[in-house]
Amino acid sequence: MTKTKSTLTRTVACCSAVTDTLPDAAALDLARRFAALADPVRLRLFNLVASSASGEVCACDLAEPVGKSQPTISHHMKLLYEAGLVRREKRGTWVWYRVDPDGLAALRSAVS
Repeated sequence: MTKTKSTLTRTVACCSAVTDTLPDAAALDLARRFAALADPVRLRLFNLVASSASGEVCACDLAEPVGKSQPTISHHMKLLYEAGLVRREKRGTWVWYRVDPDGLAALRSAVS
């Protein structure tokens, strides 16, 4: 009499299932925001606005800390504005910037 051992093969997942919770549109929006911050000058400008004691900063006060000309500051702040990271308000001849709380919340939720 010959005994045959049967081998039972089963597949066991090594990790929990991965679910995609970031739709394409949201991924594109977040990528645009993160790309805006990927530039060192824009990251510093955003930090200056975000860390302002009053919650807002005049464009006239941004050139000196980052060592760039006013047109360069305007260009970078425009990109931060278009990415939804800052809000702006024109007062006289100057533009005042403050962090856009919705844009910042989107970044926070993406990395937490």
